[in-house]
Amino acid sequence: MTQASLTPHQLAEFGALLAEPARAAMLLALVDGTARPAGELARAAGVGAPTASAHLKRLLEGGLLAVEVQGRHRYYRLANDDVGGWLEALALPRKPLAPATRDIALRRARSCYRHLAGQLGVALCAGLLDRGHLATTSEGLILQPAGAAALAEAGLDPEATARLPRLCGRGCLDWTERRLHLGGPLGVALTAAMLDAGWFRHAARDRALQPSAEGLRRLSGLGVRLPD
Repeated sequence: MTQASLTPHQLAEFGALLAEPARAAMLLALVDGTARPAGELARAAGVGAPTASAHLKRLLEGGLLAVEVQGRHRYYRLANDDVGGWLEALALPRKPLAPATRDIALRRARSCYRHLAGQLGVALCAGLLDRGHLATTSEGLILQPAGAAALAEAGLDPEATARLPRLCGRGCLDWTERRLHLGGPLGVALTAAMLDAGWFRHAARDRALQPSAEGLRRLSGLGVRLPD
């Protein structure tokens, strides 16, 4: 299923798949873009192996999951970036986050199916658009050559940034900020480049991404308005 081809029947099926708490728990465990074995997903959902197997079969048939086979092992992941975006916008809590330290970290920066979300994700998307580094086209959000040059000058790998204008991005509605951050293949590749450069690192738990002092400085130089 893709956003462009989504039909009323598919939308109804998507809702039915999410309506089962165990299946929803499995999907949410994969929103960070990882691939996980059935046993781990069963524990996340709080169900036994046979029940987990039935749920995973439904999710595969519904087009929300894909499976990777490595020898005797099977690893499940979200089928594509669209599924991650739908879950981020629809399946996660709607109320404002409580002011706990972990929640503040999640709101500041986190992974949404491998692209940068949260306050810094929204600010990065807005900053690139404001400077004309990111353009809205009929195909989606496209990084301009000047944008790729600015990212390389800011310290990202030049070879990685040179490939970015060939990738298509899309606006993904951020569930905490209610504004768009950069998703799609472009968002995934840009986030990977920032992680490789040390601008962010994965937190020990959950989906939080911790920005480094150098990363914040580099983002500020790109016109990103940093949250307080």
